[in-house]
Parts: sequence; C-alpha cells; structure tokens
Amino acid sequence: MLPAELVIGRLRIEPPIALAPMAGVTSWPFRLLCKEQGCGVVVTEFVNDNAILHGNPRTLEMLTLVDEERPAGVQIFGHDPETMARAAVRAAEYARPDFIDINMGCPAPKITRGRGGSSLLREPDTAEAIVRAVVRAVSPLPVTVKMRIGWDRQSIVAVDLARRLEDAGAAAITVHGRTREQQYSGRADWDVIAAVARSVRIPVIGNGDISTPQEAAARLRDAGVAGVAIGRGALGNPWIFRRTAHYLRTGELLPEPTPEERIRMALRHLELMVAYKGEYLGVREMRKHGAWYLHGLPGAAAARAAVVRAETAGEMRAVLLGVLERAPAGAPAGAMPPAGEPVGRHGLPAAGCRIG
Repeated sequence: MLPAELVIGRLRIEPPIALAPMAGVTSWPFRLLCKEQGCGVVVTEFVNDNAILHGNPRTLEMLTLVDEERPAGVQIFGHDPETMARAAVRAAEYARPDFIDINMGCPAPKITRGRGGSSLLREPDTAEAIVRAVVRAVSPLPVTVKMRIGWDRQSIVAVDLARRLEDAGAAAITVHGRTREQQYSGRADWDVIAAVARSVRIPVIGNGDISTPQEAAARLRDAGVAGVAIGRGALGNPWIFRRTAHYLRTGELLPEPTPEERIRMALRHLELMVAYKGEYLGVREMRKHGAWYLHGLPGAAAARAAVVRAETAGEMRAVLLGVLERAPAGAPAGAMPPAGEPVGRHGLPAAGCRIG
C-alpha cells in the first residue's frame, strides 16, 4: 500500500509529495502555485548561515514564508556546527518555519569550496555535529537533511551517513539519488535511496527523475520511501502535484493541462513575481519560468525566445497572450520535457543546486 501521508516530527503532511528546493527557482510565488496544486510540503531556496546572522536583506527576503504555502521549511547551509545552530535559531525566529532543513547536497563549486553542501558527504563527523547542534538549538522544531548519495561512485556514503544523522536527531532525510560528481547528469540511483530507506527508522524522501504521477507511485512502492520530492518535473508544471496526488489516491490519471491553463498559470506567476520582486527583477526571474510554461505549445520556440528578451511585464504578458490566441481551444498541451533536458537555450540561466 502506498503511503497516504508523510510524518516529520509532529507534522503530518498529505500527500507525501514535496517540491524539491531549487536555487533561483523556488521563491515563494512558485512554491505558492505548487501548494495550490496539491503539493504536500515546500522548502525555501537554500540560504547561507553567515548571511542569516549578518541580517543580509536579500537572505531574509528568501526566508520569507507566506501562510498559504505551509507546511514549509527553510533550508540553510554552512560547515561550522555552532554557526549553523545560531543561524537556525535566527531563521526560526524570523520565518517561523515548520522545520529546518540542512543542505548537504549542493554540488556547486562555490559552495563545496567553502565546505558546505555536498562537501559534507566527505566530512561525516562534521555533518553529524551540525545536525546535532542544530537539533539541540531549535528543539522541538524538527530538523531534516537533504543530501546526495555520495561524492562520487567510489564513495557512496548515503546509508552510513543517514544512520549517523538519525542518531544525531534528524527527523527526516531527503536523498537525491546522484553523486556530487554527477551534478545533474545521468540517472538517479534509486537502489541506493531504497537502501537508505531500509537502514533508518525516520522517514526517507526520495528525489530524482520523477516527472510523472506513475513514476512517483512506482518509486513510493518499489523503493519503500515515505515520500517523494519533485524538482525538474515541476518546472513550468505545478499541475504535477495535483495529478500525482490524485493518481496516488485513486489510480486515475488526470489529463495534462491545456494550453490555456498553461498560459493562465504563467500569467499569474508573472504577476506574483512582479509583486514580490518589483517589475525589473520580477520579469528577469520570470524569464526561465515563462520558457518552461511554453514548452510544447504552438509557436513555442519563437515565443520562448521572445519571453527571455522581455524587459517589462507588459512585453512578457503580450507574448504569453499571443501564444494563447494561437492555441486550439481545449487542446491538451504537449508533453513536458523529460528530466535532464537542457534548459539553457536562448540564454536561459541554469539554476544551481536545484534539480531532482
């Protein structure tokens, strides 16, 4: 039987489906849209522990949670247990999250050079000390961890590290089934994720290459995980949460969103981004989202090129509405891109530490 809910500490999350945190992508407008479509739990973009303690305005902005997106956690990264503990306390006081998540998975060199993110896979003593310190500092708030399976194929440490983090007090662990060396290439190793799920008593959330409701159900069933986290499968496609939740509950596969639904969602996302960031930054951060929403629609190639050149909300809105006018009424949209498809064409930025 597939799990109906995910339990993290005192939190009961239904459905057991998370939006994987993605730097440069999962700001609160996108998290809110995913929650409205049935996502069980969301986590902020990752934030630096020292930036939190210094009160960096942009960092505090990234920690902001809106009531409608809860339950929600804030994700922090760093390498010093004491600093991480103090940052977790500050983040808890500022954002009032439902849990604190510790990033041990980001493969970006600028993060690993500072001994944060996935570099902690090579420092299990430090990783354990960080969890122990943060748990002690923010108790009874649950503390969770997002990690990869290892630094490279020669050092798959996920099972041993998960046991240590459980002993240190972690309430749940999300495992991205790739090594740091893989970055976001290749396929996620769900055999390792399943081994982690068998080795600990706390909930394990599996992450990697889930882009359809059927894949989510298969991973929940075959890997024995307590929940799944969806990253790339949600880009331009927040409906994946509604469709997956419905499929898990009923076995029925709901249709893909229509072109009109895609464009209406993109327009709403644009308005939320402008309200959040202002027009200049909001439009620029929306460019990649707009291109993702357009995938597979009539005239998508030209429209995507126009979207990533848009300078104002009015320009982007006009492009999106133009696509809507050309779309056949009620026609299903094209299939979403498979996990791993490059999204860097037409100058689209690739977000780091983001993809599951």
